Amino acid sequence: MDAKAVVAALGALAQESRLQVFRLLVRRGPVGLAAGEISESVGVPPTTLSFHLSQLSRAGLVTSRREGRSILYAADYGAMQGLMGFLMENCCQEGGCGPLPALKRRGK
Repeated sequence: MDAKAVVAALGALAQESRLQVFRLLVRRGPVGLAAGEISESVGVPPTTLSFHLSQLSRAGLVTSRREGRSILYAADYGAMQGLMGFLMENCCQEGGCGPLPALKRRGK
């Protein structure tokens, strides 16, 4: 993944509703979800959701496919792995890394 694609992906995820949609799709797996189900799950109106899905798609983080009358959206796991790989690519090259401290999730 090149730096330009990484910036686009991070930019797409740097909005609360889009991050919530992406995390929902990651949990759902490759089966994906229809837009209506996503809208209900995250509480985003359909017109707003359409904008968010297009941003995530443009950044290469979400795929879509038609099944009958529905369009199903799914996280692009290859792109997600590419993003994580890019972020971790040079880990510990300039110093000794010890074990990483456990991260605490806010609000949990």
